[in-house]
Amino acid sequence: MTPALFLLAAEADGRKSAEVTDWAARLGWVAGLILFVALVYWLMRQGWKWRGTLQGDLPDLPTAPDGLPAHRLAMTGRYHGSTTAGQWLDRIVAHGLGARSRVELTLTDVGLDVVRPGANDFFVPAGQLRGARLDKGIAGKVLTEGGLLVVTWAHGDKLIDSGFRSDRAAEHAAWVEALNSMNQTNTTEGAER
Repeated sequence: MTPALFLLAAEADGRKSAEVTDWAARLGWVAGLILFVALVYWLMRQGWKWRGTLQGDLPDLPTAPDGLPAHRLAMTGRYHGSTTAGQWLDRIVAHGLGARSRVELTLTDVGLDVVRPGANDFFVPAGQLRGARLDKGIAGKVLTEGGLLVVTWAHGDKLIDSGFRSDRAAEHAAWVEALNSMNQTNTTEGAER
């Protein structure tokens, strides 16, 4: 059967051949979608850089002094980020404080040592620690009630909340107690002078 006869027979039966896909239109839509996603990611990156520029007045992070005394507490877990104290959605990205990472926390009599593999380490001197609490969220991370250890500390003229989650969440209560008692000791010593 010749193609012309086949078409006549198909029309007589009421059957039609399948429509041919318009590959040019389909590829155009896919390319447009890829460009749109790339634009969104670029805008998000620009926003992150802009936020870091706005927070450029934040001083450099202190580093741990040599020869730290014996530790009171130590834990491993996750660092979830830092925000302006009391404003759990106002993320701080300057000096790498916005980058999530693994963390090793060590509390000593002279302060809190925060070691973050793959990110900037920092040290919070005991005099700058303002307290700790259990919370459920910080910018970009929401957990169950009490699932996040939030440490409040002063850096320059800014109060900062930093969120941590231990690999063993049962440790959080001991950290809150130790940090708050350390803060009260520092406050009482400062008032006596």
